[in-house]
Amino acid sequence: MLRDHSRRLDPLVANHQWWSWLPPPPDSMPFLPILGLAAFASAFSLRVVDPMLNILAADLQVSLQQVALLASAFTLPYAAMQLFFGPIGDAVGKVRLIRFNLSMLAVGLALSAVATGDGMLLVVRAFSGAFAGGIIPVVLAAVGDRVPFEKRAEALSRVLLALVLGQLGGSALAGVIAEYAGWRPVFWCAFAVALAAALAAIFGLTEERTAQPLSFRASLGRYALVLGNPLSKKIYAIVALEGALIFGAFPLTAPLLVSHGLGDAKEAGLALGTFAVGGAFYTFAVSALVRRLGLHGMVRAGAAAGGFLLMAIATGPSLFLLVPLFGLAGFAFYMIHNVMQILATELAPEARGSGMALFASSFFLGQGLGAIVQAQVAGLIGPATTFLMAGIGMVLVSIPAGMLPPRTGKVQPPPPL
Repeated sequence: MLRDHSRRLDPLVANHQWWSWLPPPPDSMPFLPILGLAAFASAFSLRVVDPMLNILAADLQVSLQQVALLASAFTLPYAAMQLFFGPIGDAVGKVRLIRFNLSMLAVGLALSAVATGDGMLLVVRAFSGAFAGGIIPVVLAAVGDRVPFEKRAEALSRVLLALVLGQLGGSALAGVIAEYAGWRPVFWCAFAVALAAALAAIFGLTEERTAQPLSFRASLGRYALVLGNPLSKKIYAIVALEGALIFGAFPLTAPLLVSHGLGDAKEAGLALGTFAVGGAFYTFAVSALVRRLGLHGMVRAGAAAGGFLLMAIATGPSLFLLVPLFGLAGFAFYMIHNVMQILATELAPEARGSGMALFASSFFLGQGLGAIVQAQVAGLIGPATTFLMAGIGMVLVSIPAGMLPPRTGKVQPPPPL
């Protein structure tokens, strides 16, 4: 049962030294800091556009609805390409794929910084998102390969901390830099981060498996193995909905603040960065949450709390109150998302790269489609009402999330391919 999983993880999280994000001892998990840097770079590049939509719209002389497509231009290819990268990582090696995709992400971010117009920026954002899609899910799968289940919560929490710090850096720095120096230096900053991660992966990680032939039939077999677990479809549906409702609303943060007279890009970056801070605090509190709520209770409480917090954000009470509301929303979001993440690593251990690719693809596909839909809805009813509707949606998600099947289930491997 899900509560059984929480009991398995409880001794781990109770004894975990959460303050030790810096590189662990050589005899422990020396690959984690580099994998964390790779996740940081991907998350950093993903979030840089959200707080500066108004600045981009003014500089490129396009509407807010048009420039909002830049968020989806990154997240939709990010989601779709993971369906290809998952089996590729299982076949040719996850470290090789991480190195290649980080390098291509750096190229895409450099091209974003020198884009000459809205059309070019849209294309290179899509290029960047496509290769960024092969980083975080492959990193998570690599952790699953190298770390036994009884230690996986500890390892994944460190990667999660790097990820939320990347979101914090991408959101907060982008808002401040764009406010004072324009949007191009934001992309140059993201390029430097991606390049550093690529060099660290090239010189600091070793591939632990020999490359295997990559075949379309074998790839389909891996996906069939994952989807043969009855829990997989429910997990993927929930992460798609949380991505659409929460992260799909993020590009509307600056318009929401403007509509309430609370600021623009700088303040939006501060609010979105605080969301990531809430996620970081979650990694420190997870041991107590598992003991008190269990994984099952964390999923239900996180979804409901996230929904009510989005509704509170929609009212725009004041910047002083709105910023901590974003932080609490980040804490609530990771309560549900991290549990889904842990369970997804065990859907099909024989095809973990493919399983995590489907997981991340569902999440970011939800984000991309959610950003498009919510931008259009906001043009009709305003950003505040759109945030309110997203919050109601998250409260409704807590119902099926709290009714997840009690076991991950066992599936038989497919015939040899």
